[in-house]
Amino acid sequence: MFSILADIYPWTKSLHIISVIAWMAGLFYLPRLFVYHVEAAQKGDSRDEIFQVMERRLLRAIMNPAMIATWLFGLALVMTPGIVDWSSVWPWTKAASVLAMTWFHQWLGQRRKDLAQGACTVSGRTFRMMNEVPTLLLIIIVFSVVMKF
Repeated sequence: MFSILADIYPWTKSLHIISVIAWMAGLFYLPRLFVYHVEAAQKGDSRDEIFQVMERRLLRAIMNPAMIATWLFGLALVMTPGIVDWSSVWPWTKAASVLAMTWFHQWLGQRRKDLAQGACTVSGRTFRMMNEVPTLLLIIIVFSVVMKF
């Protein structure tokens, strides 16, 4: 099995990168939608249902499949012989960052449910600040993988 992974390595790596890009796009955009949603609700704007549809579709149709694909292709890369040197620091910092990104994804999913139920207590300002989380994690991941600390 491991020799098959070595043979398809360029495909696996390409699909992993594509999945990561799609996932990151959602992680950048969903908190921004939440900012608009919360601030519109505070102004008495009646577009709540439109925001809910956009948020639900982004999460379910793009982000969830992209996260799953990122994990699957990433685990395939980890199992490919000669790709990861576990005695280095970089795979551990990347793994911790991916776990944090997955937690953030789940946190966003819960906030979407809260918004849909009218029970969200998070402010637009907090969503703006949380919108920086994926950027910081992306920086850590890219530098870890490229620099191989």
